[in-house]
Amino acid sequence: MTIAPNVELTFTFQDPDLSPEKQEKLTQTLWQQMRSLEGVKVDRVADPNPPEGNRALGAFLWGLLQAEVSVASLKNLFGFVGDRLGNKPIKIKAKFADGREIELEVSSREELAAAEETIKRLSQSM
Repeated sequence: MTIAPNVELTFTFQDPDLSPEKQEKLTQTLWQQMRSLEGVKVDRVADPNPPEGNRALGAFLWGLLQAEVSVASLKNLFGFVGDRLGNKPIKIKAKFADGREIELEVSSREELAAAEETIKRLSQSM
């Protein structure tokens, strides 16, 4: 049996009910916590158009995280996301090693579990 290559995931979880400051704090907290998950490499998404005069070394978009994850670690990652974001709307874009891409929108733990299974199934059908 061959081992499926990693999957690139982009999570978008922008909450219109949160202020930009709270959304940034949520993004930063999730990023820091996800970095400790085994089999997951996570990065913030750089702002391609930072505000003029921005002196920070890097401006990041809030509500967006990119992860490269092994198929074996999908369950841990999706469990983590479900625990932290619960029933909030999340957009997930998955890019597979063979170039295929899918975009899913979920707003419940059940839909998140179904998205995990879909991504797992597609990653193993390459």
